[in-house]
Amino acid sequence: MDNTRCQGRVLIVGAGPGDPELITVKGLKALRNADAVLYDRLIPRELLKEAKPTSLKVYVGKRPGEGMPQEEINRLLEKLACRGLFVVRLKGGDPFTFGRGEEECMYLKSKGVRCSVIPGVPSYVAAAALHAIPLTSRGVSSTFAVVPGREAGDKAPERRVKIEEIARSVDTLVVLMGASTSGEIAERLLKVLPPDTPVAIATNVSTPNASTIITTLSGLKELGMKGEVKNPSVIIVGDVVKLRDRLYPES
Repeated sequence: MDNTRCQGRVLIVGAGPGDPELITVKGLKALRNADAVLYDRLIPRELLKEAKPTSLKVYVGKRPGEGMPQEEINRLLEKLACRGLFVVRLKGGDPFTFGRGEEECMYLKSKGVRCSVIPGVPSYVAAAALHAIPLTSRGVSSTFAVVPGREAGDKAPERRVKIEEIARSVDTLVVLMGASTSGEIAERLLKVLPPDTPVAIATNVSTPNASTIITTLSGLKELGMKGEVKNPSVIIVGDVVKLRDRLYPES
């Protein structure tokens, strides 16, 4: 039984890590056909030019303390869809990888709004490939884990990420959204990993401002405490970082 009550629909689209050419073909097609586009802070402006000139474009922010609250974004998506519009919710990276895309889709479905998702290239996948640091490599790393550097404040302590336990159980650890907490993260990891454990900090992945810092876990702690890890960054911890010289030799 179809319980939809709106004539329009919402498509949650992953825009990829920042390079406008890294959106999927399917995602680009949806963007070009959208009647309305709600987009986040990290969406490149060149990509927005692909939308129809007549489409409604709404910036919703998503930097802490900036933009629309999540509840307001949900209601706006519902409102636009119930006006009969084809709405694209354009999110950086992949909508289901720390993107809250699932929250938006569940809300819409609970309100009888048709909603589906187009995946995008996550920032950690792009960071590994574009910064020449494989997440897995035979004989070096057969497992990796991706964790958030910060978590929702209302999360119960027993449900928060046990990063020390995770670091002990995988070969490579990837931290997203961890710039502001990188010093604290390094302190926690130093309890279970050697201080000379290789670390890469990939910043502004896939954009013209992309940069990579190669350091150690103790170096990450020092940089983090000084506030020198810039947002947005992907932090990769493990011996795979050593492979970068062979894959992307410095000139």
